[in-house]
Amino acid sequence: MSSNASKEMLVDLSPFLKVYKDGTVTRLFGSPHVPPSPEDAATGVSSKDINISPVVQARLYLPKLTDPHQKLPVLVYYHGGGFCLESAFSFLVQRYMNILAAEAKALIVSVEYRLAPEHPLPVAYEDSWTALQWVASHAIEKPGMEKEPWLTEHADFGKIYVGGDSAGGNIVHNILLRAGAEPLPGDMKILGGFLSHPYFWGSKPIESETKEETEQNVAYKIWLFVYPSAPGGIDNPMINPFVDDAPSLSGLACSRLLVCLAEKDPLTSRGILYVESVKKSGWNGEVELVGFEGEDHCFHFFDPEKSNAKDLIKCLASFISQ
Repeated sequence: MSSNASKEMLVDLSPFLKVYKDGTVTRLFGSPHVPPSPEDAATGVSSKDINISPVVQARLYLPKLTDPHQKLPVLVYYHGGGFCLESAFSFLVQRYMNILAAEAKALIVSVEYRLAPEHPLPVAYEDSWTALQWVASHAIEKPGMEKEPWLTEHADFGKIYVGGDSAGGNIVHNILLRAGAEPLPGDMKILGGFLSHPYFWGSKPIESETKEETEQNVAYKIWLFVYPSAPGGIDNPMINPFVDDAPSLSGLACSRLLVCLAEKDPLTSRGILYVESVKKSGWNGEVELVGFEGEDHCFHFFDPEKSNAKDLIKCLASFISQ
């Protein structure tokens, strides 16, 4: 019998997570943590773990180099999991990052931000910003800072990208808005961002949704769970960028955007609305929307060997390596 069987439940977000009244959190979804690899057998990518701050870590990925002095585009990546699941150190994220680093020939900083409910939002947003600031600080002289050799030796700081899947895509949106309002160290610029199956929601049904479907969807419930103090609740601009008081999308601080969506994903309607809203905002950049028929949420993450998954990852790699 499970040790939690006799405990009184406080929150049931099955099949993802349960919280008990004694404070125990049981995560029902995700993959086990795995160590970094000096050289991945399938891709040749090297990885290692670093501490960005006392509370923020990351796993770095370096593809096999053809030149020891080679400069590479840098991707700061934010994993998905509804702000409460998964990890930069998990098997699924590591497999995905190895494939993407090899395909894009990019140096990847995969951020381990803290999760709700132990650390409710906006903690993940703050951790994600801290990681980006840390990357930017490598491009400037900063006395006393211990710099990461992979970044100092191989990063092309003129080609900085941010990217994420699901909740990670939501983080990318909010990071880009913050970077437009708050300069990064050395005034580093972000060249592009990709939002793959981004997590946006709101109280107002769109497309064919009913009010009940909108409120019963797990996307609605998870946001209220991970950010219980959010001003405006489900219509907080960080989850609903379409509300009247949301920051203008013209403030997104990059020149290129890629949004990837899947036909069967409940988040797709809002992903399409996001692209349309960016275009109407007066944002001075280039936005591309790529859709995949017959697929569901983050399909490429769970099965990267299927044909459409390979196409999506190639699309991301091409975006980063251009």
